[in-house]
Amino acid sequence: MLCGLPVRRLPKDQLLYERRNGRFVLQVTGHPEFGVPFGQDRLVPIFLATLAVQQESQTIRFRTAAEMLETFGMQTGGKEYRRLVAAFERVFGATIFFGTDALKGSAKVVQRSRFNFMREAQIWYSRAPEQRPISTEFENVVVLSDDFYQEILAHPVPNDLEAVKVLAASPAILDLYMWLTYRSFKAKGTELIPIFGDFGLSNQLGCVEYSRRRHFRAMLEQWLDTIRAIWPQCPARIIKCGQYVEISCSTPIRSAQTNQTA
Repeated sequence: MLCGLPVRRLPKDQLLYERRNGRFVLQVTGHPEFGVPFGQDRLVPIFLATLAVQQESQTIRFRTAAEMLETFGMQTGGKEYRRLVAAFERVFGATIFFGTDALKGSAKVVQRSRFNFMREAQIWYSRAPEQRPISTEFENVVVLSDDFYQEILAHPVPNDLEAVKVLAASPAILDLYMWLTYRSFKAKGTELIPIFGDFGLSNQLGCVEYSRRRHFRAMLEQWLDTIRAIWPQCPARIIKCGQYVEISCSTPIRSAQTNQTA
């Protein structure tokens, strides 16, 4: 789900973003006032999933906005705090639809499920990001949706928070890293993932569209080089024909500072 968010901001009048992977479809709809989540907004659900695991609760609390900014190595000034607030609003207001389109005989069958990240949120907007609340009454409180919390519990994937911090400003590479950590963690052996086509990697990531395949392939190789610099054991490589990414089982933990995300 995190890899399905757009990398760049959509036009103001566009409130639907769609990705397709063969017969599978993922749609992200934005709130009319706040728009569709994009770019670094994907750090919000990563942060919430981390706290949910650490606090072992669907209702999570954090005392200051600086906690999230510092977690991902971001500056803690007022400008960054306002961006964080806007990101929370977009993520809270978004609804994700995913499902399948299939033909059964002469009839088309459409199956959809609906998903939200948060059920309730109390975020203090006016405080300075580093200001600590005078009591628990003024804490930031987020109640995760049942679906998101159950996904975190049912499908935890170990990720290196230091790697996420390094890639925080590069959402396209972060998408690839998150996708690789999941696929390699779940892999039973060596697997080949097509790069192009209906089920290709290019359709699974919320990355920028490239007009030519060789441009996407070249960019993918650069992204893999960046990931290998922070995850030397990364098991992914583009095989010689240039049409597949080969992966194998691996766990992307380099240090004790890890998080479990869905």
